[in-house]
Amino acid sequence: MEKRRVVITGMGAVTPVGLTAPESWQAVKEGVCGIGPITRFDTSEQKVKLAAEVKDFDAAALIGRQESKRMARFTQFAVAAAKEAMADAGDLGEKDPLRCGVIVSSGIGGLDVTETEHLRGQQRGFDRVSPHYVPMTIVNIAAGQIAIMTGFEGVCSCPVTACAGGTYAAGDAFRNIRDGYLDLCLCGGAEACITPLGLGGFSSMKALSENPDPDRASIPFDKERDGFVLGEGAGILLLEELSHALNRGAKIYAEVVGYGATCDAHHVTAPKPDGSGAAAAMRMALSDGGVQPKEVDYINAHGTSTQLNDAGETAAVKLAFGDHAYHLMMSSTKSMTGHMLGAAGAVEAVLTAFTLHDGFVPATIHYQTPDEACDLDVVPNEGRAYDVRYAMSNSLGFGGHNGSILLKKWEA
Repeated sequence: MEKRRVVITGMGAVTPVGLTAPESWQAVKEGVCGIGPITRFDTSEQKVKLAAEVKDFDAAALIGRQESKRMARFTQFAVAAAKEAMADAGDLGEKDPLRCGVIVSSGIGGLDVTETEHLRGQQRGFDRVSPHYVPMTIVNIAAGQIAIMTGFEGVCSCPVTACAGGTYAAGDAFRNIRDGYLDLCLCGGAEACITPLGLGGFSSMKALSENPDPDRASIPFDKERDGFVLGEGAGILLLEELSHALNRGAKIYAEVVGYGATCDAHHVTAPKPDGSGAAAAMRMALSDGGVQPKEVDYINAHGTSTQLNDAGETAAVKLAFGDHAYHLMMSSTKSMTGHMLGAAGAVEAVLTAFTLHDGFVPATIHYQTPDEACDLDVVPNEGRAYDVRYAMSNSLGFGGHNGSILLKKWEA
């Protein structure tokens, strides 16, 4: 059967630099940093003091007071972003609910609710925890809530692949539409684990930057990088079969043309140093889209600001792209948003679609000290106006999960 074409027709985002997709994109274009002192709890007894928090998020106004009370923060983010993506897409016209799906990832789910309810259980007895505790915290519930909100009755799932989850969700949605199982799919990821336990867990394994300076904490590809900065938020995209989109006169941000997913099968947290697993995912995405390496202008890198990730990802790009690696641009928007874990790949797919649509490549901000192990063009400090035709977004997760999605500028 001939593969069907898939386009992006709606986008929503809640991020540390904006409460909507356009706000977030404008901030990224301007090089705004969303990292600052943690305000949600007291960090006086913790080593890490900074995070990339979502600011001024009013769940009651966006979702409804009663509805939002029964959602963990990650689900609130996901539902708000999904509502935006649906509004952005406009009238979807006639549709079969069974051919409309929801695939939304989260790495950790409702950690904030788990901490609150555990404390309540210790104080009052565990039979007194909220009856909403389990359905609020399970990782798939964001997808379930979005399906309830939209009436989409097709596949509803939640790929849990750590920091690669948002990209896996977009890739799975792309395949479901391309291969004829769905016509429409809301996809993406959400995360909200800036909590004492979340921060402590990553801090104790030495994954987080302890730098107290917001301008030097999340510094991907910089030789002085010492860990990532925990972020939160959500990104949701509406993917749609091309003829369905054209028939209803939809605006199109970009076309999804390829997807690749692999596993390093190497280590619980560390990537393969030679980058071969991630490189294989990139090659798969290129092959899937019938695209030559030299045609890719830009990569939105995973670029977490850890020593191992950034060096390994650079090595992977060189393996996948050969000499062309030195001619493409590769920046990390985590320098602005921090690392949103299961939401990261989704938000970065949104930003990559905007890159293609607007012809602008975002920078890696706060870059100062070059690293010989990260010697590609990381678009340091200043974004660039550039007519990008093909762009890739990479995500790499604990467990060795690698995901690459390839987008193309929409050409009618």
